[in-house]
Amino acid sequence: MTHVFADSNYWIAVARPNDQWKTAAQRAKQALGNVILVTTDEVLTEFITALSKSGPELRTAGVRMARAILNNPNVKVIPQSRDGFLRALARFESRGDKQYSLTDCRSMDVMHSEGIQDVLTNDHHFEQEGFRVLMKQTDE
Repeated sequence: MTHVFADSNYWIAVARPNDQWKTAAQRAKQALGNVILVTTDEVLTEFITALSKSGPELRTAGVRMARAILNNPNVKVIPQSRDGFLRALARFESRGDKQYSLTDCRSMDVMHSEGIQDVLTNDHHFEQEGFRVLMKQTDE
């Protein structure tokens, strides 16, 4: 089965009721059909942190959604590790001309190691590393 990486931008768009990227996220996921989503503990941390800034209801919803993601057989969550952190730190350090976050670097490393080219995100940083960004805004 095909594996696609799910970035925090995707999870946030799905979770926030009026997120400007919700439709793009839903369309991109629907176009993929039956796939395994791959994400990381670091992405889920970023996701929950983003929702926590939107009040107690979304904070609680974020925790519930993170637990559901962790228990979903169609989602593979790569755990945090010291080795993963060090690889991400090395990528971060070697891309001083970019504005990648450390979480982006970890995600890119996982995508590379898992042989994944497609990413559910709107973050152009992934395109800079040669990955295919699937969430695009369209005129309606």
